[in-house]
Amino acid sequence: MADELMGGITEPASSLKNKTGSWRSKKPVWDKEKCKHCMICVNFCPDMAIATKKKEGKLQRLETNFDYCKGCGICAKECPFNAIKMIDEV
Repeated sequence: MADELMGGITEPASSLKNKTGSWRSKKPVWDKEKCKHCMICVNFCPDMAIATKKKEGKLQRLETNFDYCKGCGICAKECPFNAIKMIDEV
């Protein structure tokens, strides 16, 4: 009961049940040409909305999953290569 009153999360990966992308007012646009696949954006994303896959033994960043991206802009702020820009959601 105490967890419910405090807003505690009692189930792992429960955010996968709640698509929160509709909260977004800005969205990240990823420039594949500038990206060096350093994974900084992936590691900083609070919603785990940036997909990855292994290709030729290396982890590669993929497109953002807009079902879960809230548009916080942390990925764009942390990208050292300016490969992510925030634009207004239309």
